[in-house]
This record gives sequence, structure tokens and C-alpha cells, in this order.
Amino acid sequence: MMIRPFELAFDIDGVFADTMTLFIDIAEKIYGLSNIRYEDITEYEIESFSGIDKMISTEIIRRILDGDHTSILAPLDGATPVLKRLNQHHRPTLFVTARPSADQIVGWICDMLSVEPADIAVVATGSFDDKAEVLIESDIRYFVEDRLDTCFQLNSAGVTPIVFRQPWNRKPHPFREIGNWQELESMILFE
Repeated sequence: MMIRPFELAFDIDGVFADTMTLFIDIAEKIYGLSNIRYEDITEYEIESFSGIDKMISTEIIRRILDGDHTSILAPLDGATPVLKRLNQHHRPTLFVTARPSADQIVGWICDMLSVEPADIAVVATGSFDDKAEVLIESDIRYFVEDRLDTCFQLNSAGVTPIVFRQPWNRKPHPFREIGNWQELESMILFE
């Protein structure tokens, strides 16, 4: 599978942004919860994670979405150089997220990639179910995603999902899977 840069778009949380590490860091620093390990988060819906009270997990998610934290949101290993390279070959690089608003994340993406806002496009759908429509309207053929339910929806809509391997998506699925950004880079046809 060789992908042309203009055919490819990305989810943000769990694909580019290491949001779960941020979640764990906030849980530990603000709420004193030191028993959470990344590899133990085996369900995407973190609110149902058995190690945390639902009200606390909801508050941590609110803090992340609002940018109300002092902990650092870092990119996943290897994401930044691949996305910078991709952005040099095709602009704007498209990110589609189920976040309710893109306000807090656009600046972070620009900072991480050393680009201007015009070099990227960030669409916040507010719903996992609305990603396919955005991708189809943007003529995207491939989407890198970490949530399996979304991958099945995208596939049904005609968008080829590429699963970014995470502890919460280890259920059986028929999709192409990558374990790191270097694997994805090897699939991109840089001309």
C-alpha cells in the first residue's frame, strides 16, 4: 500500500498527541492516582476505566480539552518529523478529531510542526460518527485512527482506516495496522 500525501489525514488524540500519557500525568499530579499504567488502558472509553472514579476521569478529560493543565501534552514518538515531511509535500495537512472544539489543539499542532495555521486544517466534529463525512468531502482515502469503532465506520463509508496500535484497540479487526510513525512513513509516496 503506497499512499499519496494528499490522500491521507489523521486523528489527533492517540495518533499524533500522546493524550493518554497526559491523562495519566494529570490523574497522578492532581488527583493522587498513581496506580494507572498506559498499557492497562484497554478500552477507548477512559471514563469506564476501572481504576478511576467516573467523575474524576470526566474532569480530567475536561481539563485536557480546555487546556486547563500544567502537564505537557507531547506528540507520540516519531510523529513530528513524519508530519513535517508530509506537510512539505502537501498543504494543508488535515486532522479530523471528535473533540468538540479545535481551539485548544490548533496552536499545539502548529507549535509541534513549526507551521502556520494555514498549513494545517483541523476539523473538530464533536462526534466520532461524523468523521467519515468530513473525510469523504475532503477526498481523503486513508485515515490514521486509534479507535476501532471509528475504523469500522470509516471502512463502511469507503475510507480506508489505518489503525495506530494502542492498548485500547487490541481486538480483532481486518485493517492495516501500524505500531509507530516510521511504519506509516514507509507507506507514504513522497514525490
